Amino acid sequence: MALVTLTTDFGEAAPYVAVMKGVLLAIHPDARLLDLTHRIRPQDVAHADYFLGTAVPHFPPGTIHLAVVDPGVGGERKPLLIEAGGQFLIGPDNGIFTRTVHALGGTPTVRTLENPQYRRPEVSATFHGRDVFAPAAAHLSRGVPPAEFGPVQPTWVQRKHTSAVCWQNVCGGDVQFIDDFGNVITNIPADRVKELPVHVSLNGEPPHPLRWVRTYSDAAPGELVSLFSSDGFVEIAEVNGNAAKRVSAAVGMAVKIRFG
Repeated sequence: MALVTLTTDFGEAAPYVAVMKGVLLAIHPDARLLDLTHRIRPQDVAHADYFLGTAVPHFPPGTIHLAVVDPGVGGERKPLLIEAGGQFLIGPDNGIFTRTVHALGGTPTVRTLENPQYRRPEVSATFHGRDVFAPAAAHLSRGVPPAEFGPVQPTWVQRKHTSAVCWQNVCGGDVQFIDDFGNVITNIPADRVKELPVHVSLNGEPPHPLRWVRTYSDAAPGELVSLFSSDGFVEIAEVNGNAAKRVSAAVGMAVKIRFG
């Protein structure tokens, strides 16, 4: 029996997630449902893209991931079913699955959800999570073949991601994510760091020394440090504090680290 995960920006207080679960279970009462998060920042496609790209690859083959972060609901964007790396992704064609597909590897099969047999009879202009995506996930979990949902779509929306660049004793990149602890996750991969950096610059400001540690407990509370994140990127953190607030970091901000 396939596992269906749910990721949205709907929050915990609104009824929308419960409604989607009701639709899923009405179609497939034995479906296994798992909430990943419903606290994606509202309409934040970049946040959803990072979250899904980090989480989804850890799930077993056959998992169905239903994600609804959809600021363009009711517009021209397509509803998608993507097969990638042995898993299934259902949600809007707005870039939220970019990192996920790349992380899963291989060549994805992307379909549009067009078959009216696998959606609710009346489709709201503002709640495709209930009327399009949840029914598709439920029917897929019951064993309906992916080809039944709609035709293959040759192109799909992929977000543009910048890559870190390293030269001599410098790596330049940007902030790709800030977690709830205020840890600043850059896009500079750990495997590009041949020596430990001693100076870090944010947003083009003059570089300043920043001690490198293996883990948070290697530093004193309140100390600003750099280390490798659990996802394998250079991270800036304040021990028992909030680095993002302390250094006024924001997603997309330029980062430069210098070694030696």
